[in-house]
Amino acid sequence: MGLLQNIREVLKTIKRRKPSKIYCPRCGSPSIHVSSSTDWITTTRYLCDECGYLGPLCMELEKEEE
Repeated sequence: MGLLQNIREVLKTIKRRKPSKIYCPRCGSPSIHVSSSTDWITTTRYLCDECGYLGPLCMELEKEEE
């Protein structure tokens, strides 16, 4: 029963969480976006407008809990 309760808590947190700001892993720019609308077929790829990075990774910035 403990595992099910933990899963419920995680899902509640995700549901309430605002979308995080994403950043380029190469240059740190916030000018990064999903490169195409075909990510349902292939892995999501991100494109940075600043440095031209194109790849499957991006960085998320989350507030630290006190």
